[in-house]
Amino acid sequence: MIDRLDAALRFQQEALSLRTQRQAVIASNIAHADTPGYKARDFDFSSTLAQTVERGKQAEGVTLTTTSARHLPGQAPTADDRNLAYRIPLQSSIDGNTVEMDTERIAFADNAVHFESGLTVMSAKIKTMLSAIQQ
Repeated sequence: MIDRLDAALRFQQEALSLRTQRQAVIASNIAHADTPGYKARDFDFSSTLAQTVERGKQAEGVTLTTTSARHLPGQAPTADDRNLAYRIPLQSSIDGNTVEMDTERIAFADNAVHFESGLTVMSAKIKTMLSAIQQ
């Protein structure tokens, strides 16, 4: 039963996790806007999500140890910098910094809106499942 619930929410869980990671990357870019030589980074959300979903349960990470046969197996994600790419600036900076605040603000707001919509979808799925269980 737990496997079915996990499978039903897996895609949204992965999408929200990647949105959280992307928000952290963009926030790091914004935080380093005045750091000389800093190179702005980002990743392609759609291709990373497709790779994550395709990989499925063989996701890389740290396997959590269970102390009882009744415990659910778990896996903690690891930091994955392999998909991060450097952003090419539209206008170069004298100090070598490639962070463009307008681009970062737009990416941050866009990612936040998509995160909120993902939460709304996941909440609706959970409410539907609870409604089915109660009837």
